[in-house]
Amino acid sequence: MLMRYPQVESDFKLMPSYGAIASESGVEFLVYSHSATEMRLLLYDQIDDLEPAEVIDLDPKGDRWGDVWRGFVRGIGHGQLYHLQADGPSSPDRGYWFDGSRRLIDPYTHALAGDFQHSTDGILRPPKCVVIADDFDWEGDRCLNYDLADSVIYEVHVRGFTQHASSGVAHPGTYLGMLEKIPHLKSLGITAIELMPVHEYPMLAPDGQPQGRSNYWGYDPMAFFSPHRGYALSREPGAQVSEFKTLVKEMHRAGIEVILDVVFNHTCEGNEHGPVLSFKGLENHTYYLLDQDGKYYRNYSGCGNTVNCNHPVVRRLIMDCLRHWVLNYHVDGFRFDLASILSRGRDGNLNCSSPLVEEIAEDPVLAKTKIIAEAWDAAGAYQVGSFWGIRWAEWNGRYRDDIRRFWRGDGYMLGAMATRLAGSSDLYEHSGRTPESSVNLVTTHDGFTLNDLVTYRYKHNDANGEDNRDGDNHNCSENYGWEGELQDADLDAAAAAEIEETRIRQIKNLMATLLLSQGVPMLLAGDECRRTQRGNNNAYCQDNDVSWFDWTLVHDHRELLRFCRILIRFRREQPTIRRRRYPRGDGNGANGLPEVGWYGMKGEVVDWHSDQNALICLWAALPANEDTEGLSRDLMIIMNATTNSHVFSLPKIAMDRTWRLFIDTAAKPPADIYPSCKGPAAPDSGRLILKPRSLRCYVSEGP
Repeated sequence: MLMRYPQVESDFKLMPSYGAIASESGVEFLVYSHSATEMRLLLYDQIDDLEPAEVIDLDPKGDRWGDVWRGFVRGIGHGQLYHLQADGPSSPDRGYWFDGSRRLIDPYTHALAGDFQHSTDGILRPPKCVVIADDFDWEGDRCLNYDLADSVIYEVHVRGFTQHASSGVAHPGTYLGMLEKIPHLKSLGITAIELMPVHEYPMLAPDGQPQGRSNYWGYDPMAFFSPHRGYALSREPGAQVSEFKTLVKEMHRAGIEVILDVVFNHTCEGNEHGPVLSFKGLENHTYYLLDQDGKYYRNYSGCGNTVNCNHPVVRRLIMDCLRHWVLNYHVDGFRFDLASILSRGRDGNLNCSSPLVEEIAEDPVLAKTKIIAEAWDAAGAYQVGSFWGIRWAEWNGRYRDDIRRFWRGDGYMLGAMATRLAGSSDLYEHSGRTPESSVNLVTTHDGFTLNDLVTYRYKHNDANGEDNRDGDNHNCSENYGWEGELQDADLDAAAAAEIEETRIRQIKNLMATLLLSQGVPMLLAGDECRRTQRGNNNAYCQDNDVSWFDWTLVHDHRELLRFCRILIRFRREQPTIRRRRYPRGDGNGANGLPEVGWYGMKGEVVDWHSDQNALICLWAALPANEDTEGLSRDLMIIMNATTNSHVFSLPKIAMDRTWRLFIDTAAKPPADIYPSCKGPAAPDSGRLILKPRSLRCYVSEGP
């Protein structure tokens, strides 16, 4: 007999491996250390206390099980502040940094409180750990689980999104402040925000590192499990936990997924000259890749150290952390910074079948979670197209460079442009992957904004204090006649107007290409309204209006914003450019057209060896068995990246139907884009004149 029981709404839980675990009777502390001979818990009453209210020594015999130290403290609970102390071998030349006087952060802490404290005893006191008991009301919220192929991702910095005075929000620079901009995100049409690091990091460099520059981006982690306290409105210990959960819940309510940029490749402890804050003082040899003697740190991250990701203990920590963010915070995906380091073995060599990379892809809890790799590192590894496993998507750096070069006018780019527009099959198809493996991008936080890409030929990073040595020199950018903004340019009005017209046209060309390509598009926050960093292509330390989103731009560039909104809506509604498999050039699509066709200016089969960046792309609508909603249409994209106007002739195969103009990047708004694809019909002659550096997209009304 089948028995039915009432369904009870509850969150799925997994017990953590380590950390502070609260119960009704007290808190259990579990800490890993192989080499420690002593372990202590330091309990504090107040955030600003320099000294603990209670010190609890763990018994090496009774409180240690193998390499796990356990302590249970009755009568304490949520909000309890604590540090760890570990003593053991002290020999930095051999990689042992134990010091019984140091205050250490629990690697599994779920929250930090307070700031770094300096005192006359010379001991650096890091922020205090906070015991967290989970009682958040999710109101039935779950991960949204959109198909990656249907996603439009928006990379954004929590603080920078609302910190500018023009934001008009009640709580600028915070998780809650970001909620006030949900209407902008919804109207833009994106499906997911990709948050730059929200795990804990020091806002200013701690002792042992260069002082004075802000760690604005957050790529210098200090506690992987804890949301950054600096983005919380309340300063109460643990407030960042509930505020970040509120952010996720409200984004989900608005239909927007939350993807986290996670940094498991290094920590803020730096090299042998850096501070001892957590991993170093608990088990340096386990957590970091060291040289043979143990004194020096292998630096594949470019940030001083490299996390020993494939050590079993560290691998478990990373997996516990990912599950923690999915189960306890309902996040929808992860972008892994310098993900090639996840493939480095304990000897530092790249492993084509990394245990950690495979475990992330095959973990049952993460089965619906989006996983995106930045498939390179700072030591020369470059795995774009070869990162392990079909579940992994990748930031496609090849896409970025080829699209930029095509529209800049570099010669002999037709083949590269066609390949990128069609989903980069050269990178992914051979391993059984599909177009959604390619996260397409033209700009990211790490480089020029879209406005600056067409405004600056050279980087201008002097404000970073490194004599303009930092930042990438390979930008594939152009200024089109004047380096920088035009307000004070020594140009006559006509010349300035021509440069400005070219720049806005190029912005639209790049944005249209991105959103009409097979694969998954990712936009950088502010590109929809020409946010500028004044030529700084490495604004990691610019916690000021260089990096902040200036909301006056939304009004000033409302015509570009309209262009982006309509284009994103079209992408989300049009299955033709969201294919689940690679098109076949010799295969038949709907309505008698090839699935994809490539043609030159005269409508002839394209000459891939031509140095003229002029190309016609013809996409057939999906066949009925793949077009489940009956929305797929034939599309024709015509691109003229040359510096001259050209006459294009439509391919003969396309002449038996009416083509309605959707986009013309050379036209003045509102004729640059037609919301319902009801622009003028292509002439019966099939002959079109495209202005220099312009793109048109036509949509078929049918045969």
